[in-house]
This record gives sequence, C-alpha cells and structure tokens, in this order.
Amino acid sequence: MSQPDYSVAATPGDKLLTLTHLIYALHAFAVFTAVVGSATIVFGFVASLPSIVAVILNYWKRGEVRGTWLESHFRWQIRTFWFALLWIVMSVLLFITIIGLPFALLLMGVAGLWVLYRVVRGWWTLGGRRSLPMD
Repeated sequence: MSQPDYSVAATPGDKLLTLTHLIYALHAFAVFTAVVGSATIVFGFVASLPSIVAVILNYWKRGEVRGTWLESHFRWQIRTFWFALLWIVMSVLLFITIIGLPFALLLMGVAGLWVLYRVVRGWWTLGGRRSLPMD
C-alpha cells in the first residue's frame, strides 16, 4: 500500500491537533501508571481507563481527520491499542501452557517496550507536525 501524499491533503484544524495530543497524553498516562504501579506496561496500557477513552476518541473523531496528516496518527494509535491487546492474549495463551511461561513473560516485556516506543515515537512525530507510516 502506498503512502498517501499529505502535502496536498486538507490541513487539520487546531482542535483536531489538540485532540490528537490529548489522545497521546492519555496513552502516555496509562503507560506511566503501569510503570509506577504493579501492572505490566502492555496490560496497563490496554486495561486502563485513559487508553480505553483514547481509543474511543480515535474512533469517534476518525472521520474528521480523514484526508489530513493526522489520519496517520489516529491509525497509529488505534493499531497500537489493538496489537497490544493481541500480545496480551498471546501471552495468556502461553502462560496457560505452563511450559510457555518464560515466553509469556518475555512477550509481555517486549510488548511493553513496543507500546512505549509507539507512544513516544507517535507523540514526537506529532510534535513535528509530520505524518506516520500508514502500514
């Protein structure tokens, strides 16, 4: 799939840009509370109210960012949430087998770092008013 050309796309309004920052802030807060709390990063990210609110906002406002460079950020945020949930399900399945326990713990750790990377990279790119890859 080719990358859309956002140079000729519609420019998003300041309210949508602020909303996208707010969504990253909600995700970052979820990661922070998981790090300082007792949950794993990936579980804290998916199961926390801030991230759930963030993904609901993504779906609710997705149509308004379509055709702008913010569309890539919304897709990035939504995919981060759902893939994190997938990693949790895979870890639970490995955990159940008992033999897969070390792999489950490793997967949860790697997935947590992946979530942290996605939130930081996405928010950093948004700060530079650039789009993210759409793949």
